[in-house]
Amino acid sequence: MVFSTVAFLFYFLPIFLTVYFLLPGVTAKNVFLLLASLVFYAWGEPWFVFVLLVVIAVNYAMAMAIDGAQGRARMAATALGVLANLAVLGTFKYLDFFINSVKGLFGVTVLGLEPMGFLPLGVSFVSFHAISYLVDVHRRKVEANRDPLQVAVYLSMFPQLVAGPIVRYNTIYRQLSARRETFGRASAGVRIFIIGLAQKVLIADEVARIAEAVFDKAVKPSFLEAWLGVSAYTLQIYFDFMGYSNMAIGLAVAIGVRFPRNFNLPYTSLSITEFWRRWHMSLSAWFRDYVYIPLGGNRISDARTYVNLGMVFLLCGLWHGAHRTFIIWGIHHGFFLIIERAGLSRWLKEQPWPVAWVYMLLVVMTGWVWFRAKGYSRAIEMFEGLAGLNGFSGLNFGTHVALYPTTIAAMLIGAVLSVVSWIAAPKLAPVPYCATDTATVAIFFALSAVTIAAGSYSPFLYFRF
Repeated sequence: MVFSTVAFLFYFLPIFLTVYFLLPGVTAKNVFLLLASLVFYAWGEPWFVFVLLVVIAVNYAMAMAIDGAQGRARMAATALGVLANLAVLGTFKYLDFFINSVKGLFGVTVLGLEPMGFLPLGVSFVSFHAISYLVDVHRRKVEANRDPLQVAVYLSMFPQLVAGPIVRYNTIYRQLSARRETFGRASAGVRIFIIGLAQKVLIADEVARIAEAVFDKAVKPSFLEAWLGVSAYTLQIYFDFMGYSNMAIGLAVAIGVRFPRNFNLPYTSLSITEFWRRWHMSLSAWFRDYVYIPLGGNRISDARTYVNLGMVFLLCGLWHGAHRTFIIWGIHHGFFLIIERAGLSRWLKEQPWPVAWVYMLLVVMTGWVWFRAKGYSRAIEMFEGLAGLNGFSGLNFGTHVALYPTTIAAMLIGAVLSVVSWIAAPKLAPVPYCATDTATVAIFFALSAVTIAAGSYSPFLYFRF
């Protein structure tokens, strides 16, 4: 099920919130939250619900084993638990890539296996949640939860189940056993949810028209077409993913749970290092704490630091997808982080801020070409367009897609809001009653609802990761 659908907005969510707030006690609420989460997931992935339940059971058992072990036995239990989660991730996300690669290189199949051809929603996020839980138990940051219901709720909670943010167990474990729901929290949560809905429906989905026309349909895009398409995708992925994150955060706030913030105006950064402190913050922090620091971080030597950064962003690219364009995207960001660490950061700080800002935008936007293009050759065509090798003017996408007034307005509004904090970064706390604010949010919801009712299905971009 998708947040931005009629089924969720007008059926699932009202029924869920009504029953949830009527139930007495946190245990009853947890049972209902678990059941609702399984229904939410089964709506689009009915068979993977059984895999999800197995993952929950295995991680519950492994956390208990880790908590009760010492020394080498504790390390072995942790390694086994982490490998089990990586096996699930590898099977569903990377097995097809491996099979196709072997077949393409050698013309043979691997043990007679054929590609599955599908990717269960949210498998990357579920795996990372589970790994962080086991490792934190191993590090004694938290104790293993002996209540299987609470572990199940943590791993399957529907607001963050399929596209994050990545929520650490140690940030919400107290709220699994005791949380407070109030009208103020609920109203604040609904406000954040509606803002996220508007970001997705009114901006991301609208500018997607241009991105799709250029990346998928334009033949040898011109300089103007290429830069327009990349600019549109730069806004689309930001408001699409931030919109989902804000909807998840808002739903969590409404039911008394606090999720971490996932974006902090990343397009205002003045370096790639700063960009990754502001973009997909829960993923950046996960890789820092569970990969970069265990590899040695920056504590050993400059050379080792560069290797660690490169390794982290190679893995970051692979996490987003089993395709070489994602790997190149990860290497792209890793390279600029390394040269910034090597001395470019000092040079950037000495320049006027527009110089550093333009540098950041160019690096990020050219990186999005690898991220969005359907294949290596298409990415090269886009770079040729960006360089002006296909001509400098003309908007001929080869389709009937046009620059509608609503699309132009979404581009302009999105560009402004990507560097302004009011809507782009809502506060995660109850706000005083304000007639203007309430009316604005109501208008956002009305426009979003009308757009959803009149439009077609538009999944979130991060559903495929």
